[in-house]
Amino acid sequence: MTATLDRAPAPVALESTARLSLTPSGVQPGRLDGAWWPRSRDLLLELPVLAADIDERWGRITRITVNPARWPVIPRRIPVTGHTVHAGWFTTEQDEHTIAVFSYAPRRLALLVVPPETDAVDAARLMSQAADPANTRTASDLLAATTGGSTEPESGSDFLPSAAAPSGGTGEAGRRADVARSRAASWPVTA
Repeated sequence: MTATLDRAPAPVALESTARLSLTPSGVQPGRLDGAWWPRSRDLLLELPVLAADIDERWGRITRITVNPARWPVIPRRIPVTGHTVHAGWFTTEQDEHTIAVFSYAPRRLALLVVPPETDAVDAARLMSQAADPANTRTASDLLAATTGGSTEPESGSDFLPSAAAPSGGTGEAGRRADVARSRAASWPVTA
């Protein structure tokens, strides 16, 4: 007897733990509270893994904010295990290389987002520096020091479609923010 399955298997996250480094508990953090090294720029795929890790250590995540310059799609709500995380974005108020994570308790984490394409040695160095309580540099400063001054994705990256290529005007970050806002606006909001 042969069994045929007519359904595709449900998508499964490649890894079940977040690549996360936080300032030690009980220590006053520096400029950043740590770093997160996602495996992609897909918040729907990456945030549940981060939330599960932080929920255990720090309390349930209720909201995040990012800068749309580095995230191609920013859904308004992201389902994670047992609850929904609300997402927002800021273009000038938030460093483009950070994610702000908020919990039920009035707590906030500012995490450096290590670009997914970063090699393991540089990522480990960045994560350690961001979690160091003596760190006084911004996320962009840390990345610029590691990448030799460039914080742009490599050419050929699948970050943005060619339609978002530079064409003058408000600058690269502004164009990326516009693309992210238009994509986020097209996502359906479900209850």
